[in-house]
Amino acid sequence: MKELRIISLIFIIFCLTSCYYDVEEVLYPSQECKKENMSYSNDIVPILSDNCYVCHDKNVRFGGIVVDNYQDLILNADNGVLIGAISHSAGYSPMPQNSPQLLDCEIQKIEMWIMEGAKNN
Repeated sequence: MKELRIISLIFIIFCLTSCYYDVEEVLYPSQECKKENMSYSNDIVPILSDNCYVCHDKNVRFGGIVVDNYQDLILNADNGVLIGAISHSAGYSPMPQNSPQLLDCEIQKIEMWIMEGAKNN
């Protein structure tokens, strides 16, 4: 019985140490957030498509908000509703509704796109 305990202990220690990573890059991979020269089509549309279109396209129009085209999106970008909603600011309905908040990098990209003039490129 004592031998079985020793073998079990050795096995557990071996498993625990063999799964241990002490390399920071492996544990916390660096993903820099590119925020310069944001492109509507390359940077903003993919974020909106993944997170917003299901409720806010021209067919569904929840809350009367449409963001699946530049003309409608720019109205909500210019009046502050877009940033207020995705950053969960007080006084705005937090979006996406009933889902986790967008990643910080995604919010920063949209903010930078607006700050750079919200160009349709």
